[in-house]
Amino acid sequence: MKNGALSLFSINSLRGKINLIFSISFILLVMLFMVLRQSSERYAMHELEMQERANIHYLYLYYMKYGTIDRDYLLSQNIRIVDIGGKNLRLRKEIESRGGSSRFIVANIRLHRYILINNDRFKLILENLNRPKFPIELTISFLGAMLLLLLLYIWIIRSINPLFELKREIIKFSEGNLDIDCKSDKRDEIADLANAFDDAVDKIKTLLRSRQLLLRAVMHELKTPIAKGRLLSEMIGEDCKKERFHTIFERLNLLIDEFAKVEQVSSRNFDTDMRPYKMSDIVDASIDMLMLEEPKRDIHMVVKRDFTLQADFDLLTLAVKNLIDNGMKYGKEHKIDILIDTDSISFANKGEPLKGEIEEYFLPFHDSQNGLGLGLYIVKSIADIHDLDFIYRYENGRVIFILSKKVGGAM
Repeated sequence: MKNGALSLFSINSLRGKINLIFSISFILLVMLFMVLRQSSERYAMHELEMQERANIHYLYLYYMKYGTIDRDYLLSQNIRIVDIGGKNLRLRKEIESRGGSSRFIVANIRLHRYILINNDRFKLILENLNRPKFPIELTISFLGAMLLLLLLYIWIIRSINPLFELKREIIKFSEGNLDIDCKSDKRDEIADLANAFDDAVDKIKTLLRSRQLLLRAVMHELKTPIAKGRLLSEMIGEDCKKERFHTIFERLNLLIDEFAKVEQVSSRNFDTDMRPYKMSDIVDASIDMLMLEEPKRDIHMVVKRDFTLQADFDLLTLAVKNLIDNGMKYGKEHKIDILIDTDSISFANKGEPLKGEIEEYFLPFHDSQNGLGLGLYIVKSIADIHDLDFIYRYENGRVIFILSKKVGGAM
C-alpha cells in the first residue's frame, strides 16, 4: 500500500507527473477563487457602505426641509427603523461599545447590521436589511472549472491506463510467461505500442517452439544410437572394455540430459523444486557427474563450515559441475581447489585471467575459442535463480569463482 501511494506521487513516473500537475492546477484554481471571492465581497461591502452614507445624507436633508423622517424612502431602501429618540438604551449602548464616531456608528450584532445616527436634529437606530450579494456567477464559474479539470484528469488517466496494463504484461513476459495477450482495439499511440509488442511476443513464441522442437528431435535421435551402442557393448567379451564402453555411453546420456537442462535454463522454461540441501552434498553429486577416474587426485575439497541452501538439486549440481569442469579444463595443472566456508563456496585453479570483463562471459555464446561460450552463462543463470552472488577474482596467479548467499537472502 505504501509503495502504491508513493508511485501515485512519484515525479519519476508518468502517473505521478500527471497527478502533480493536476494537484498544482487544483490548488491554484482554489486560491484564485478565494482571492476573487474576497475581492468581490470587499467590493460588495464598499457599495453597501456607500449606499448607507447616501441614505443617511438624504435623511438629514429631508429632515432639514420637512422636519420629519421619510419612512417611505427607508422602506424602499429595505431599511427598518428600530428606535427613534434614543428610547432603546440597551441597544444604543451595545452599538456604541463597538466604537466609531459618536454621531454615526455601524455595527454588526447577532447577524444584524445596525446604523446609529446621533446628531442635534434627531436620534435614530436603523437596521439595514440589505446584505452583500453572494457571488453566484463566480461560484458557478469555479465549480464549472473544477468539473472540467476533474473530467480532463479522468480522461487522461483512462487514456494512459493501457500503458500500465502493458507494463504488467511485459513483466510477466520477462519472468518467462509467454501466454500473455496485450492486443488493443483502440486507435492511439499506446494501442499501437501494445499491438506491436503482442506481434513480437507471437514471433518469439514461434521461434522458441521451433527451437525446442529441433532440440528435442536432435536429442531423441541421439538417444537411439546410444541405446544401440549400449546393447552392442554387452556383446564384448572383455570386462574391462565392456565397462569402459558402458562409461562412455552413460556419459553421453548424461550430456544429453544436461543439454536439455541447459535449454530449459536458457529459455526459462522450467519449474524449480526448491528443497534444503547441504552444499557438500551438492559438490559430491557434481563430482560424480564428471565420472573422473581419480577425482581425489584432481579435486581438493576443504569443508571449513558446511551450510544448507534452499536449492533445486539438479540445477545447482549442474552449475557446480560446470565450475569444476571449467577449472580442470582451463587450469594450468588441470586441478582445482574447492573451499566451503559459512555461506559461500569458492573454486580456485592456477591459470590465466579472463581476457574481458566478467559481464561479457555472462552472455550466451560469447567469444570463446574452447567451447560454445555457455558455461559461465549457465552458472550465472542458475545463480540468479537461487538468489546467489556469482563473483570472479584473480589473485596470485589463481582464477577464483565464488558462489555466495546474498546478504539477507533465504536460508
